[in-house]
Amino acid sequence: MRRKHTSLLLVTVVLTVIATLGASIFYFNARPVAKRVTVHVENAFAVDDPGFRRTLETLMGGPVVSGNRVEWLKDGEAIYKAKLDAIAAATESVTFEVYEYHGEIAGRFAEAFAERARAGVPVHVILDYLGSIGADSAFFEKMEEAGVELVRWREPSWYRSSRFNHRTHRKLLIVDGRVGFTGGANVADAWIGDDPREYYRDNHYRFEGPVVSHLQAAFMDNWLFATGRLLLGDRYFPALEEAGELDMQVVVSSPREGHKRIRTLLFLAFAAAQEHIRIQTAFFYPDYMLEEALLKAAERGVSVDILAPGPDIAEPWVRFASRNRWGNLLRGHIRIHEYTKSPLHTKTFIIDDQWVTLGSANFHNRSFRLNDETNVNIFDPEFARTMIDMFDDDLADATSYDLARWEDRPWTEWLRGVIGNLIGAHL
Repeated sequence: MRRKHTSLLLVTVVLTVIATLGASIFYFNARPVAKRVTVHVENAFAVDDPGFRRTLETLMGGPVVSGNRVEWLKDGEAIYKAKLDAIAAATESVTFEVYEYHGEIAGRFAEAFAERARAGVPVHVILDYLGSIGADSAFFEKMEEAGVELVRWREPSWYRSSRFNHRTHRKLLIVDGRVGFTGGANVADAWIGDDPREYYRDNHYRFEGPVVSHLQAAFMDNWLFATGRLLLGDRYFPALEEAGELDMQVVVSSPREGHKRIRTLLFLAFAAAQEHIRIQTAFFYPDYMLEEALLKAAERGVSVDILAPGPDIAEPWVRFASRNRWGNLLRGHIRIHEYTKSPLHTKTFIIDDQWVTLGSANFHNRSFRLNDETNVNIFDPEFARTMIDMFDDDLADATSYDLARWEDRPWTEWLRGVIGNLIGAHL
């Protein structure tokens, strides 16, 4: 009997040690990297002041380049057509990075990449491992058999749990080093369909001009990390002439490397706002300091409108956790609207009628502290006006969420929000 108790005790100790070790490995690898900005940013320049531009060039790690053109692509059909047309026209190189990749449309992209590779065009593809886990393995085989260089980004492992939590959320396509795309759309069937109430409302953008080389550099960030190899030469970085009149800046954010630039960028933008902040986001769960930055802007007379998803949201826990924190924002006269026409997946930040940042980053902790993101800052009143018109059109398909409604929300919703906030740093 004593031997049995001794064996049981030994097994218990061993299991406890294993569980503690496993929990420690997960915690210290998967937890978000510490925030960088811990003191509120004070207003120094308006967004149309040359000082604002100089500040961003200094702190965001990249120059503002002139002579660019952008085309706004609305929703999946237009987005995918423009991308597939660009891939089919490639003669020098194709580089591509995306988070979600699955479904029938993923097969069309696989065939497009394979066709260009068979034609002798170098094709390099980064697919986030978790985001592409639902894809048909035949897509990967088709690409690799055709000669596509394929990276499944950050496959999780038991001893490196950060590989589970730290994802690439970038959406990049660069063709011949001359045409670039980024925006909110992944490659999945949720972005297409016959019924607009079913597929994602989203924006994507096609770029030409010197800014494209900086989008290519953003792709090279993870390509180098994954393969240890740089892609160089005119195939990837040709001399680019001016293609338009817009000034732009690419912002590459890699929190695991300590480059939490998206969060810093928004602090600077909110502090610079003089008249109006408009935010359109697929996930609305900022940290408390960014909430305070919005409240400070409202206190100095800046109008703040936030357009977030309604009931049709991919991650309902984010919505409930976020809603539990809306009280102070609503009391501070910040207007919150929920898009109800269809699921919302856009990511656009408009400051006054002068400046826009757009790309893959949402207004939540994952974009600030966990995911790899790429945004493009555009310094142009006319383009800002186009995005304001887009915002207003979407606002017409939204319902406003006021303080009375927040105070009367069901206790079950409050409870789900409390549970969601327990993992708030990962939302």
